[in-house]
Amino acid sequence: MKLPITITTILALSFSLESCAQSTNNNEIIVKEPENKNEEKIICPEDIYHTLLPIPSVEFDISKWELAWEDEFDYPNSQLENNWTSQNGPSGHILCSRWRDNAVVANGVLELQAIKEQRGGADWTCGNIWTKETFNYGYFESKYKYAGASGTNNSFWLFSNLKGVGNSTPGVTCELDINEGHFPNEMNTNRHHWQNGETENSQLGYTEGLSPGYAHSFEKAISTKKIRFSSNNANHFHIKEFRIYEEKADCDYPKNILSNTADNSNANLNNLSKDSQVTITASGTYNDTFKVSDVTNGSITTGWVSPKTGEKWLEFSWPSEKNIGHIQFINGWQSGSNWNALISDYKIEAYINNVWVEISSYDVKTSYNYANHYHIYGMDWSETEIKFYFDTKLIRTIPNTLCNEALNIYLSLAILEHAGEVTDAIDGTSMKIDYVKYYTKK
Repeated sequence: MKLPITITTILALSFSLESCAQSTNNNEIIVKEPENKNEEKIICPEDIYHTLLPIPSVEFDISKWELAWEDEFDYPNSQLENNWTSQNGPSGHILCSRWRDNAVVANGVLELQAIKEQRGGADWTCGNIWTKETFNYGYFESKYKYAGASGTNNSFWLFSNLKGVGNSTPGVTCELDINEGHFPNEMNTNRHHWQNGETENSQLGYTEGLSPGYAHSFEKAISTKKIRFSSNNANHFHIKEFRIYEEKADCDYPKNILSNTADNSNANLNNLSKDSQVTITASGTYNDTFKVSDVTNGSITTGWVSPKTGEKWLEFSWPSEKNIGHIQFINGWQSGSNWNALISDYKIEAYINNVWVEISSYDVKTSYNYANHYHIYGMDWSETEIKFYFDTKLIRTIPNTLCNEALNIYLSLAILEHAGEVTDAIDGTSMKIDYVKYYTKK
């Protein structure tokens, strides 16, 4: 029996767990009757809670700006060259060569297509174009959909096609990445100062719909000898702490998931993942630096790191059945106040009646898939600061130190290993751009 989960608000889920009659043939969860018929079962409130990421709220005020340039791709494909130049060649740092043939205008949309074909010394081809005109300070905006497969990098950015001559600092070229988007919903805003092949970076990822901490309280305890956590996340990921709490009569489980001292926060907590007889196994580790046992060492700065590809699972087993009332875990890695590389999906199962039974799951692609819907990516670039926007909401502000030269607008689809697992699912997908606009202050 698969237990349903529905998404009701951003990062809030509802969870239903039903007890079943005695059965061993249809994967039903068996909640055992107590030996003492007069003993009352512990029933806790159904509860799933998360450590919420900040939700942007500051709205961009377009009334203070006037449109200075735009391309809505409302013309025949043959006219793309009027405003744009294509790469027509390979790039050593990515897995696809990029060509004009892969940039196709049709029905008011520019498609940058990914095709599995050998050309230019690469096994894939994609599209990459930049404006013939250059632009300086102003507000830049593009509305587009991601290519619908992991391993794709869907970019809207500014760079000088002269590649090396900065107006303000000799030899410095600025790169402003309004969004380097990875399927299904990861955004990356970057500022690079390039000089002599080296770069000084300012990078930040933003992913809608995800959380560094998840917690699940079950209405009735789950009796099992094994718990398994798994994920189909496109890239490797970190699980910092995984806590499995024994059933608790007062149902008082830790609320601060990201705390190093969660086990000591409430009375009579028994973290079964630290039981003296627990065995913890995994599908592997990213490399020999990481230990599976670190997933229960009480620190949110270290943990298990999954393999990059293939199966990714973590399993806890005990020699005798345990009554589990609550499970919580921390994922990703922290840099300052920011959490990075958060997982896109997970499933938690209990081994009952010799089969694995799903007791909880989450998949961000069901509600936050940027390949299914258009989103707006924007940047306000001034002499003193750079502001990044998502769907007209401010998500990041950084000082402008060296970015003062006129730059070209780039639209690029690339295939990169760090954008997720590269598979044949990429073939035939495309980054779809509705428009690009440039505004100046009134």
